[in-house]
Amino acid sequence: MTENWTRERVTQRVLTATLLVILFILCFRVVQFFIVPALWAAILAYVTFPVYTFFHKKVKLSSNISAAIMTVGISLMLGIPLVLGIFVLQQEAVSLYSDVLYRIKVGYVDLPNEIKNMPVIGQQIKDILWEINKDPEATLNAFRAWLQSHLYYGKIALDVAFSSLAKLGMALMTIFFFYRDGINLIRQIRQALSNIIGNRIDDYIDSVGSTTQAVVYGIGLTALAQAILAGLGYYVAGAPSPILLTLMTFVIALIPFGTPFAWMGVAIWLMTQGHTPEAIGLALWGMLVISWVDNLIRPIVISGATKIPFIIIFIGVLGGLTAFGFVGLFIGPVLLAIALAVWREWINQHRNVIFAPYYTKLNQHHWKPADRPMSFELSPDVVSFSKYPFADSAIHGPDKVDAHSTDNCDERVKRSKVSESIPKSIHSDDGIKVESPVKSDKDK
Repeated sequence: MTENWTRERVTQRVLTATLLVILFILCFRVVQFFIVPALWAAILAYVTFPVYTFFHKKVKLSSNISAAIMTVGISLMLGIPLVLGIFVLQQEAVSLYSDVLYRIKVGYVDLPNEIKNMPVIGQQIKDILWEINKDPEATLNAFRAWLQSHLYYGKIALDVAFSSLAKLGMALMTIFFFYRDGINLIRQIRQALSNIIGNRIDDYIDSVGSTTQAVVYGIGLTALAQAILAGLGYYVAGAPSPILLTLMTFVIALIPFGTPFAWMGVAIWLMTQGHTPEAIGLALWGMLVISWVDNLIRPIVISGATKIPFIIIFIGVLGGLTAFGFVGLFIGPVLLAIALAVWREWINQHRNVIFAPYYTKLNQHHWKPADRPMSFELSPDVVSFSKYPFADSAIHGPDKVDAHSTDNCDERVKRSKVSESIPKSIHSDDGIKVESPVKSDKDK
């Protein structure tokens, strides 16, 4: 009878687990497209939540009105630059296409002498320009054929653009509910994880929050400062559409080491147009001023706020970008921060074993400091103070105990009970002499 009951119980649990797995897979397929927008909405809502709290708590607005004000504000902050950027980019693309066609038709595709006279590749550049200009009609036909053959890539670019806009709209819609119900959602997540992990989940959630805030502020402030400085350089150098170039630089600056590609590209373009002094000035401005902002602001804001080594944040940003795309800029550091918090907790729990000093036995009454064993299997001739917590009591005095040792603190109240089993130690020339706790016949 017991065997039948066990089989029924096992069968029931297997079926339940199978149904839960199927439900999880189906739910994942449903929400798969919305995961990235929800992550972006969660990041933006968390970083700007103090502003929502101001409207809700200080101004005494309802949660719906406060969430609506924040959603509209975020939409305008993201939407206005995006619309202006698309409009200016469309105008620049049409102007560039018209200019290229005109130069090809008149046979005047040229580059500055500084580029044509470059060593190694200068002669090849001259030959290519001569081939382009000698037969404008053939060059124009070849250019149109090249555009026709690459229309597929244009379709892919449009699909990506429309998909990104749809995700942006979904993120802006989701952020309203994160503002309004975010506190309740965090409480439910905290309770669910607490049921699995325990009370330590509070430290992990705090680590996630501080890391997310520091990474967003560090990357965002760095990109903003670099974009402003780069925009100033573009304006002084006379680059076309400095506002559009500044917006593009801000987006590129979100990626580590991406800013030099922005101002360097503009400097090269200025050189190709014959503005060599302006190009050199912009390059020097980028190397001496813009690039140093990344080295100053990012480490100070991120590492200073999270107490996490900057190299871990750096690896998390690049690794997250590679693994999860653009949102990985923030997911990667958060994951590594959680892993570092788990590591530090484990080290803190076992520090009395990991960092305890070790001694090796010379003879029956003598011990000396020893190197740490390669494994946790200790031989009878190698002991640590975690095993003999008061072996050094005679060295420091009978009542002095290592304040950093948890074992010593716990054993202090039991000292009278265990004193018979703890070897006493005194200094000697060849190590530490340990007196045996076994009583002699005379003592008996």
